[in-house]
Amino acid sequence: MTIDIHQQQSTDVATTQQSFEGDALVQWAMAADRAYQIATKLANTSFVPQSMKGNAGNITAAILAGNELGLPPMAALRSIDVIQGTPGLRAHAMRGLVQSHGHQVQLIESTSEKCVMRGRRKGDEDWQEVEWTFERARLLGVTERNPQWKKQPQTMLEARSTGNICRLIASDVLHAMPYASEELDGYGQADGAMQVRPVTIRELAPDAAPGEEQPQPEGEPRTELPKDDPWYVPTDAAEDAETLAEYEAQS
Repeated sequence: MTIDIHQQQSTDVATTQQSFEGDALVQWAMAADRAYQIATKLANTSFVPQSMKGNAGNITAAILAGNELGLPPMAALRSIDVIQGTPGLRAHAMRGLVQSHGHQVQLIESTSEKCVMRGRRKGDEDWQEVEWTFERARLLGVTERNPQWKKQPQTMLEARSTGNICRLIASDVLHAMPYASEELDGYGQADGAMQVRPVTIRELAPDAAPGEEQPQPEGEPRTELPKDDPWYVPTDAAEDAETLAEYEAQS
């Protein structure tokens, strides 16, 4: 009887182990552990983008995200950037991934003022077309936030067009990385992506005295308040040097 119980327990353990080994989440965790081991060895090499150098956690995430996209580890590291905390896939890599799945992306026109691209999903007859102009980018404010718009506007327009057309015709290919890194401007979010409004000190502590602003995470935009509001705190000396000086004098 004791032998039968022992055999049954051994069988149950083996069955449970096989069940865990077949579980997708467990397999992913095992892959993440292996990716982290690779990341620690690569963290300070020249093959890692500057935005991730020395950060084994981000390198691991890039390798795992690249794997979901179908990119080998080294290709993933040369294709993914982390822009102010938000990961993005470089435009050329995004275009290559979409084309590798049989979808078509064509550049119709490209200048420093305008870029037109078209694309169609594999099996479709109709083309989808997108257009980006420098004026459109300027109105959105991205040309001021990112100096690359002044250095290489044509390349930036191509990147914007690439992101748009690739999401339009093949969003399923890009689930793990939907935005091109060149689209991540300002606070690390792509235009049109949801932005969370930061909570003000008035909402957190209604009884706090004016000027007792709590520190917010670095890179987070502050909620805009009228300048005559007692809780108004200037955020940019270049924009409001006089008010900033007054505020600092009162602090």
